[in-house]
Amino acid sequence: MQIVDTHQHLWDLDKLPYSWTANQPKLNRSFRIPDYLEATQGIEIIKSVHVEADIDEAFIPDETRYILELSERDDNPLSGVVANGRPEYDNFRESLIPFAKHPNLKGIRRLLQSEPDELSTTTTFRENIRSLEEFGLSFDICVRDHQLPVAIELVKDCPNVSFILDHCGNPDIKNRNYDFWRERIVEMADLPNVVIKVSGIVVNTDVDNWTVEDLRPAVEHVIASFGWDRVMFGSDWPVCTLAASYRQWFDALNFLVKDADEGNKRKLFRGNAERIYRLN
Repeated sequence: MQIVDTHQHLWDLDKLPYSWTANQPKLNRSFRIPDYLEATQGIEIIKSVHVEADIDEAFIPDETRYILELSERDDNPLSGVVANGRPEYDNFRESLIPFAKHPNLKGIRRLLQSEPDELSTTTTFRENIRSLEEFGLSFDICVRDHQLPVAIELVKDCPNVSFILDHCGNPDIKNRNYDFWRERIVEMADLPNVVIKVSGIVVNTDVDNWTVEDLRPAVEHVIASFGWDRVMFGSDWPVCTLAASYRQWFDALNFLVKDADEGNKRKLFRGNAERIYRLN
């Protein structure tokens, strides 16, 4: 089966600083294209989307430039780039101009999960997100489950922008604390301008003792809520390695959807990604 991975990361600590990795011993090293190719060996990854990796703010343009250059090479499957951005700043639109016409730039992400909820509620933030429509770019939302109401309001307030909710909205799988998350996922799915990634949720488990069945409630609820036309596979590699290898996460999801018809599995693992991230 041919696969499009909608959520991979790369960072080269010899080139650019990612200070947050200092607090994550397993991730405090470089992860480069050869590492990704090794991790995905035996899985037919035909295309992938690189999502910004929370680089130190001053180096955001350097990361964008570096990853776009990698996407131009033919020695890797990298086909789309979701770049870092700071919509809370007045110069957000200006910062996009040097890269906006690159055909492989597909979207922007501002990591919100570790920021105050108020960040995305300002007039400046909302107006800048609305401006993504004119650039033809989408916005990836990465929040904790308790932040989903703020994310829902952002999506409602920007109806002409395409949004992608990362990591199933980060359900609390470890504690099986699903009620609030389930209701918010249904609310989010009611909004036509948002799709969802089934990506990397193994890190929300008891990372040393998880089973495939631990993942089932989240995966099945997301697919039931959004439908097969609005879900996409993503690895969240190498962050997923805090709990599982690439192969372990891929095989777990493949097992959970094994009874789906082949057409729906193709949508999840390839077709939707090509359409939503415009990879054709």
